[in-house]
Amino acid sequence: MKNRITELRAERGLTQADLAQRISVSRQTIIAIEKGKFDPSLPVAFRLAKVFDLTIEEVFLDEQ
Repeated sequence: MKNRITELRAERGLTQADLAQRISVSRQTIIAIEKGKFDPSLPVAFRLAKVFDLTIEEVFLDEQ
């Protein structure tokens, strides 16, 4: 699943560690999500969307 996390994080001046701390996951988890190697659980996806004040659909993109 593609996502806009790297772009959104950069726009807000957040490091991977900052974002990880805000949503209670490890920095390695953020790295894996950004690279598309790991799809987050629904609760993590909701927390990510909330940090960016967006909907899940605005953060995660359908590859079709």
